Amino acid sequence: MEHSENESQSGSRHGASYLDEPSSARNKVGKFLEHFNEQTLFSARWLLAPLYLGLALSLCILVFKFMQYFFKVMQSIVEIDMHTATLEILQLLDITLLGNLIIIVIFSGYENFVSKIHAAEGSTDRPSWMGRVDYSGLKIKLIGSLVAISVIELLRDFMNAEHMNHETIKWRIFIHLTFIISGVLFAIMDYIADKRALVEIELEQREL
Repeated sequence: MEHSENESQSGSRHGASYLDEPSSARNKVGKFLEHFNEQTLFSARWLLAPLYLGLALSLCILVFKFMQYFFKVMQSIVEIDMHTATLEILQLLDITLLGNLIIIVIFSGYENFVSKIHAAEGSTDRPSWMGRVDYSGLKIKLIGSLVAISVIELLRDFMNAEHMNHETIKWRIFIHLTFIISGVLFAIMDYIADKRALVEIELEQREL
């Protein structure tokens, strides 16, 4: 009698393990697919690397146009007056600010969305803000750079107002104000988000 009960229990355990085998196999396949999908999505960030490399190469275009414009100004430096020289220098400053904007996007964007730039670690030439600018800070720096470029354009327009269309100047003022308002709104939204994060951290600490 006991022998038959042991056999029945052994048979039931064998049957349960037999039923568990397909479930275990499905779990292994599911975990493999999950890991594969997550690894693929995580590696997809490297698709952005050629874009940042292209931005870096676009600096060569800026350097070429800067030098071309600079030599053009130098050839006529004796004939031009101070007013014209100031306009020409503002154009060079505009190109320089655009280059600074590209550098900010390359460094901050690459470190935020692709990978850390390990080649710059320990370098004395590493910018102080590099590695510290998150996505919110990147937006603020972008808006700040656009406002600076817009200011230079407006200054050039006002210094050359007699040759400018007043409707064009109005539109540029409107665009400049739009950049300023956008920057203020971004700063307010980031401030609200930071305050909310601090409140959530305080609540979690109180619960502990």
